[in-house]
Formats: sequence, C-alpha cells, structure tokens
Amino acid sequence: MFKRMDRMLIELTVPEHGDANAAAAVQELLGGRFGEMSTLNNYMYQSFGFRNKKKLKPFYDLVSSITAEEFGHVELVNTTINLLTKGTTFPGDPDIAPLQNALSKRNSYHYIATAQTALPGDSMGKAWTGDYVFNSGNLVLDLLHNFFLELGARTHKMRVYEMTDHVTAREMIGYLLVRGGTHALAYAKAIEIVTGVEVQKLIPVPDLSNSRFDFAKKYEEEGLNNILYTWSDTDYKDINQIWKGTNPENGKPLRVVEGTPKGAPIPDLDDLPEEFAPGIDPDDYKRIAKKLLENI
Repeated sequence: MFKRMDRMLIELTVPEHGDANAAAAVQELLGGRFGEMSTLNNYMYQSFGFRNKKKLKPFYDLVSSITAEEFGHVELVNTTINLLTKGTTFPGDPDIAPLQNALSKRNSYHYIATAQTALPGDSMGKAWTGDYVFNSGNLVLDLLHNFFLELGARTHKMRVYEMTDHVTAREMIGYLLVRGGTHALAYAKAIEIVTGVEVQKLIPVPDLSNSRFDFAKKYEEEGLNNILYTWSDTDYKDINQIWKGTNPENGKPLRVVEGTPKGAPIPDLDDLPEEFAPGIDPDDYKRIAKKLLENI
C-alpha cells in the first residue's frame, strides 16, 4: 500500500510569469519514454511482479522503495509544468479571446484540455503509454533495464535544462539530476552484487558531473546524492545490504534514511476564470462552506 502526504519533494519558485513553451519541453520529462511516468510504472510493475521476494529481499526492497520516490518525482514535474503556464493568459469576456496567447504556444492542448496544467504525455503531445513498461521477471535483465532507463532520463533532463533558463524548470531538473543519478548508482551496485560486473564504472553518462549544473550543485552539497530513503517507517530496510560503502564520484559514505524526506508545501494554483477553473465563484464558496459545516 502507499501512504500519501500533502507535501512535495522540494520547494519550487512560484514565478510571476511562466513560460508555456518551456512547459511543453518539460512534458518530455513527465510523459516521454524516459520520463518520470516511465520510471514510476517500470519499477512499480516490477515490484508487483517480483518473484522470490523472501530470498531476494534486498533487491525487492530497492525496487519498491525507489518506486515510492518516483511518485514524488511525477508530482514534482507535474507541479513544474503547472507553474510554467502561470500568467500566460488573462481573464475577460469570451468575445475578447482571453486565451488568445495560447495560439502561439507549442502545446495548445495545455489550454484546451487541462486548464493550463500538465498532461500525461510527451513534449510533442503524444500520450504516455504502458508500452514503455518493461517487466521481464528476470532480475538481472530488469536491473540492467532500470540502469539504462535512469541514464536515458538523465540525458533528457540535461538537454531540457539547456533548452530553458526558467528558474522553476531548472530547480526541478537540478534536483532530479541528483536523485536520478543516485538511483542509477543504486541499480549499478545491485547489478554488481548479482553478477560481479562493476557497471558503476560506466557512470556518469553523459560524462558530465552534476556539479556542472548550478541548480544541481546545491543538492549535491546537501548530500542528497549519497542517500536512499526507505519511504516506509517499517519496511524496505534491507536496501542497506546494497546501498553501502562510498559514492564512487565523491568518496562520501552512502546512507539509508528510514522514512521520507521532509518535503515542502505544494503551491496552490490560482483561479483561472478564463478557463472556467475551478468554476466556483465567491457566492459558491460561501454556500459550500455553510454546507460543509452542517452537522459538525
């Protein structure tokens, strides 16, 4: 089962004005083949179908705990996209075309379908598909796939980082570069334990340190590249049989933290009357509040 908290992994800058075309590019990091929806669903289905959990528990714990973190990654990229459309339209009578700015944006579907929030699709508007999920049932093959998936995701994040200088997008990407690199190292260490092959010598791919990215550097300085969370107060603790020793990139000790990160508040999205969202006016608020307080 999953326990949900009304928190987000990190605090994001709420911009005065967004960048809708940057939002379209960031969609790739959500619903592309190497996006967070893919990492989440790959690891989730592998954890659901994992065989010999008792005999191979550290590996089951690893895939399961990373699954839980990926839910947070999906939420973080979604929230970034939501903030990147801020201030790109204006309220007004329908006849003055208050959504007229959407005509010049790369992804007009943000404006037509979801009231300027994220879509479960990629940067070109193609919907995410379960065809991106790989769950072979073979432990070594799945671990290799996950390692490759994390490196593909890292490459795409670096490219989108180079496409936009919007602070909200770069904050999110900088954090996920660090956490994605951590997951890649975790899978590399798991492969080494199973096969004896030192796959970790391949990383980082591309051969560029996260510290070269200003918005990633601060998270490395906090040591987030050396930590794996269990995402549970009671379970998945056997990841410490895999996540141990030192980080080959910085020589720092690897640590398992039981539980979750502290997190940060989730930004509240303003009304968008030109999108009829949420479609509740001040009189409605009063009526709804009165109804909610009845019989309390």
